[in-house]
Amino acid sequence: MDKIYDVIILGAGPAGLAAGLYAGRSRLSTLIIEKGQDGGQIAITDEIENYPGQRVEGESGASLVERMAQQAEKFGCERVSATITEVELLGEVKVIKTTKEEYRGKNVIIATGAHSRPIGCKGEADYVGKGVSYCATCDANFFEDFEVYVVGGGDSAVEEALYLSKFARKVTIIHRRNELRAAKSIQEKAFANPKVEVLWDSVVEEIFGEDILQGMVVKNVKTGEITKIEADEEDGMFGLFGFIGTIPNSELFKGVIDMDERGYIIGDEDMHTNVDGVYVAGDVRIKSLRQVVTAAADGAIAAIQIERKITGYV
Repeated sequence: MDKIYDVIILGAGPAGLAAGLYAGRSRLSTLIIEKGQDGGQIAITDEIENYPGQRVEGESGASLVERMAQQAEKFGCERVSATITEVELLGEVKVIKTTKEEYRGKNVIIATGAHSRPIGCKGEADYVGKGVSYCATCDANFFEDFEVYVVGGGDSAVEEALYLSKFARKVTIIHRRNELRAAKSIQEKAFANPKVEVLWDSVVEEIFGEDILQGMVVKNVKTGEITKIEADEEDGMFGLFGFIGTIPNSELFKGVIDMDERGYIIGDEDMHTNVDGVYVAGDVRIKSLRQVVTAAADGAIAAIQIERKITGYV
């Protein structure tokens, strides 16, 4: 394409959409590229409670993101649905190659987000949505009065286990160590909950079932003992939730954009990366809190930095 955008935003999660809103409102020519569903991880969240200004009742991730997208489009953001295959970020004009076309821009905001880290057991991919989940708020209601297992030991794992206990009749945390990594206050709540138990020093080796999750093989990492766990006969299945962190969607930028050892992109407080004209926003960057509100703030900051760069106001 001959057109050169002021800014190309990679990703249409809360960070990307907020960036689009602020860039469009600043009268910058703006393109948002997203390969899948708007919203990223938040789009599959059934209930949102902590985004300032949201509907107090009945706000889902999908409904919140839909309004964000409408705002961005109101201010002139162009949209493309395509997978990014290659990027050229070092020149004055950045080139974004996709499965549809090539797009060029003076500035780029990387808002590609992150995805849930898989549990890593045999058969896992076959049972996603059929007993395996990575989002308690999305899927907890499907397991009302069932047994569920949670893999992980950090804050998110224990918090999600407590949330699941509102629905499931029993929640077992499977943790590979002999103590949890979650904050002590969260641990205290879990240990005080009669529906929550912990299976220490253990990992899930394999899961199985006929069309739905019905059993798993658990290994004790200290003794090597193998335990086969099967669903209650009346239930016919159980739930397995993985909360062992996230993986940043940053593979395309390796070798050009500075990252930490886990692949999270390094950005300063104004979202600048090490490459001039390239900014980072949202869950893909190093940050202490990954929430919708912080992602949206990142996007707004990045867009305003670009507007100030273009207008010469620093």
